[in-house]
Order: sequence, then C-alpha cells, then structure tokens
Amino acid sequence: MNTTTHQQGHQQGDQQGDPASPSARRYDQAAIEADASVPAIHIWRDFRATPAQLLRAHTDPELFVRWVGPQDVENEVVEWDARDGGAWRYTTRHQGFETAFRGCFHTVREDRIVQTFTWEGMPDAVSLETMMFEDLGDGRTRLHAFSLCDSFEGRDQWLASGMEVGVNDGYAKLDRLVAESVL
Repeated sequence: MNTTTHQQGHQQGDQQGDPASPSARRYDQAAIEADASVPAIHIWRDFRATPAQLLRAHTDPELFVRWVGPQDVENEVVEWDARDGGAWRYTTRHQGFETAFRGCFHTVREDRIVQTFTWEGMPDAVSLETMMFEDLGDGRTRLHAFSLCDSFEGRDQWLASGMEVGVNDGYAKLDRLVAESVL
C-alpha cells in the first residue's frame, strides 16, 4: 500500500473544483500529511461506507478493537464511554509487547468526533483530534482526521514512528468489516 506522507502548507482556496484540493481528490488509501503551519497531521481516507457506519466503527468498542491498528495486534478496551464528555482507553499487545492509548471524547455527533489522544508511553504528549465524516454522495464517505499535536517535534516523532502501518492496516481491516456487512 502506498501512503502519502509529506509536509503540506495550508492551502488557501481549497474548493471542490480545484484538483489540488483535498476535497477534489480520491483517497482509496490513506494520505498522511504534516501541516507546515501548525504542529498537526492530516489523514484523508475514502471508504465505501456511510457516515453512520464510520461513526459506529469509531464509537462501538466491540467494532473498534476489530479494526484499529496494525495486523496481528490484539486490542482490548479497558474503558469506553463514547459520548460528549466520556473517556476511553484501550491496550494493544503484539509479540509480548503491550502498550495503551487513552483520551476523552469532547464531541460525538453524526458528522464528527472530537477527542483527545495520548499514547501512555509519552503521557505528557496529548493531541486534540477531530475526525470528520463527509458523505461524498456516491455511496462513499471521506474520513478526514486532523490531529493537533503539542509541538512540531512531537508531531514529527509521530510521523517517524511508523504510524502509517497502523493507519493503513487498520483501514484495510475496516474496509473488510464494511464489505462483510458487519457495520
């Protein structure tokens, strides 16, 4: 799978008809881009699913653990309260290594989720994530995740961590869940 990972400045005038605009592109694989103006990461990915299906995949803990992260990891939800003000935490195990992620849901609604995200290996590095679900009108939905990190250094460490493997593997698993009518 190819993943686009590069720095991109904020593009003024991103409009539906502009071929350079993210809204005019197709994202059958994840595009992961660093924002040059703020310490943020953008991820775009199109799914053959409805916004409601993507929301459910991100808020139903039994579904979430089935698709999130790289292949061959075992995920376990420790806490999951997918509502405005709710908290979440899950662990991931792979080849004897265990780690955990946690955060708080700020907003959960049909077209977006706003939450904090912390890898417990770096507990002081908290990002604010906004995931938007855009109905493309053709049976597909675009996920645009915007993660605002606490520093450029932290953002760059995230990008260098191999995160694209977990993103792409996870989204491939999510594609399979949609195709199998699990969602």
